[in-house]
Amino acid sequence: MTKLLIGIYLLVFSLHAVQLYADVPLDTIKSRIHQVLVVLRDPALQRESAREAKKQKLRAIFNTTFDYMELSKSTLSRNWEKLKPDQREEFKDLYKALLEKVYMDTILAYKDQEVVFGRERALGQNRVEVESKLISGPNEIPIHYRMISKDGGWWVYDVVIENISLVTNYRSQFNRLLAKESPESMLEALRKKVS
Repeated sequence: MTKLLIGIYLLVFSLHAVQLYADVPLDTIKSRIHQVLVVLRDPALQRESAREAKKQKLRAIFNTTFDYMELSKSTLSRNWEKLKPDQREEFKDLYKALLEKVYMDTILAYKDQEVVFGRERALGQNRVEVESKLISGPNEIPIHYRMISKDGGWWVYDVVIENISLVTNYRSQFNRLLAKESPESMLEALRKKVS
């Protein structure tokens, strides 16, 4: 009986610890941004010949930061149901590659700007928005990270830069495309864009 009570206590305690970990979206995004800045500031990675190594290190961080499946579902919204399971997986991979292609050069152009974090704001059950600003001289660019709690951690599923949501921006583009084309045609267009 005592072993059973100890086992239940340990189970409850471990679940409580996971819940505590899941309650810190601000700390999660701060940690990930810090990791990105360490890579961007690394003197060994400043040469042009180290560009690909820098990208690989950043990809590894992004893979522990972004929930690409949730990002994909949010972007396609109601159109998500039009895709077969294998098409959904391919869309997720292609969309991830497209985002990297579009935004990696901007990230690599970082020049010691300061990142300041603001508050967390609840968006709904298991969802929050973490406010931040990128400060470059007299300019402040608001960047808000929309995060979802999954699997005991917090994952980014949308980024809002100067009040423009990444998800909303791409959703309108994919909605227009899927209003005229089949999911397979959309995937083919994406394959061409990322190749």
